[in-house]
Amino acid sequence: MTRRERRMREQESAAVTNESAATTASVPRAPKSATAAADDFAAAAAALNFTGERAKAHAEPESETPHASSRQEARRVSTPQRTLNTPFRKFAAATGSIAAVGAIALLAVGVSLPLAAPSAVPAVVADAAGGVAKTPVAADPAEAELQGYVAGDDIETAPLERVEGYEASTFSDIAAVSGISTSGAFFDNDPTADIQWPFAVGTSMSSPFGYRWGRLHEGVDFTPGDGAPIQAIADGVVRTASEAGGAYGVNVYIDHVIDGELVTSHYAHMQYGSLEVVSGQRVEVGDTLGKTGNTGRSYGSHLHFEIRYNDTAIDPLPWLREHANRHYSDDEKAAVAGLETDMLGQGAAE
Repeated sequence: MTRRERRMREQESAAVTNESAATTASVPRAPKSATAAADDFAAAAAALNFTGERAKAHAEPESETPHASSRQEARRVSTPQRTLNTPFRKFAAATGSIAAVGAIALLAVGVSLPLAAPSAVPAVVADAAGGVAKTPVAADPAEAELQGYVAGDDIETAPLERVEGYEASTFSDIAAVSGISTSGAFFDNDPTADIQWPFAVGTSMSSPFGYRWGRLHEGVDFTPGDGAPIQAIADGVVRTASEAGGAYGVNVYIDHVIDGELVTSHYAHMQYGSLEVVSGQRVEVGDTLGKTGNTGRSYGSHLHFEIRYNDTAIDPLPWLREHANRHYSDDEKAAVAGLETDMLGQGAAE
């Protein structure tokens, strides 16, 4: 091939190349696809550590066609976020949720569980700078159980001082010591009163005042048990104290001044050898006269008790319920003492 023919071919080839370049330049380029754009955005987001995702209130239903899924994915990726969902805001939201759940749990535990004894007690210690700080110190279980002070062997107990004039006895103790049966008791006695019942504590009754077996039973029969001590119902002077009382057996009559009137109390069927008073003796309320027995016309150990006005018997129970457990004032005591001297003679003043 000659030089001229080679030059002509090069010119033809250059012309074809120029024509192809012109054609390519005149044809518009197609835009990048949505997938390519999404890939570019994902690459930029990865470089900036930004995912572009946000929480949804409701999950989107899955698309049945791949084309719809691709469009939704491209729209979700390409749509800019309206709310800046930064890592700090995620961390803050998670921390708040955990704190709320923890507070509710602690409240439930505090309400449901009882208070527990502390396992440590604060001790005050001095630090290196001279300040004072409280440091928890574990409590010794043995010391926690100790509820009292233990004295050493060399400590002597101080002697107890007895308080004179004080009695800690109860009415039940009195009954137990004296042997008075309180079974079936129908009254209460005040051992500090100025007028009392014929027994220091309440006891039972077997027969009331009234007609019995065709004749008047002029008193009431108390049943405190054999040997129970009988006491004077008020201050007075013994009129009669005898072991030869016929149907009454061993019996005592005492004259009293009550409400300005002469009142006589009568105690019958006492044990032989139990009398502790004599005729003409002045007695005080609560003094022991003798012991409950079964002497005279009696069918069991009991006390036949009477109240008499001008030697006429009345029902003792209403009278005792009205007058017993009564306390005199100082003026009343002085008046009674004066009347006893005038009405009962010199024995009342002794």
